[in-house]
Amino acid sequence: MLVDSHAHLEGPRFDSDRAEMLERARAAGVVSILAIGSGTGPGTLDCAIRIAEQHDWIYASIGIHPHEARLATGSDYTELESLARHPRVIGFGEIGLDYYYDHSPRDVQHQVFIRQMEIARAAKLPIIIHCRPSDNSENAWDDTLRLVREHWASTGFGGVLHCFTGEPKHAKAALDMGFMISFSGNVTFPKAENIREVARTVPEDRMFIETDSPFLAPSPYRGKRNEPAFVIKTAEKIAELRGKSTGEIGEITANNFFRFFRLPPLKSQS
Repeated sequence: MLVDSHAHLEGPRFDSDRAEMLERARAAGVVSILAIGSGTGPGTLDCAIRIAEQHDWIYASIGIHPHEARLATGSDYTELESLARHPRVIGFGEIGLDYYYDHSPRDVQHQVFIRQMEIARAAKLPIIIHCRPSDNSENAWDDTLRLVREHWASTGFGGVLHCFTGEPKHAKAALDMGFMISFSGNVTFPKAENIREVARTVPEDRMFIETDSPFLAPSPYRGKRNEPAFVIKTAEKIAELRGKSTGEIGEITANNFFRFFRLPPLKSQS
């Protein structure tokens, strides 16, 4: 019983076998997926909704990724306000800051992040955070947590630190603001001891697992296209770290997902 809490299902890397990929996920025990709706930025903001409308076990998010922040216009914000009312949309993201690639100027990333938090607040949707610092710098973490503290924490709607890559202090700061910590396939990477440290100690009721498909395939699939069926490898690693069975971690994180997003309980999922 597994939930992939963060997957990009709409892109061209799945065009040739999307239906088969979803069948493999179901066969692996995946009972639900949150399809992330950032797409390639403005013009594709409903990409996850189109998939979720076809599958009652798939939900959708919406949002402009920091990579495309420079492209955001007033009409895009208006579209997001409308899409936020769609019944399949359960979260706003992924949004945040990316100082590693800097595809958009950092001041623009800040402005777009804040504006989307305002829209999410009005829609009463939790936010899904992307945070990637530059090499040897914590600036992205410092800025992300500061902006969340200033513009979001008081809402009480919480959110998700997706694909967590930070240190225990970053996880604690997010947990204190009502966030969930989501672990992806990079928890299996040899050099990811900082992620494993957090995966060992995060409260049991505050963690998710994800694939971030088609990116970040876990060992032993590293370097290949990732897909939701592989979320079991993340569950296996966290089970090993926490002294539990893979099934227990799957059930814990699945129940966390449905509770946090206020979705019907597992027994009523089709």
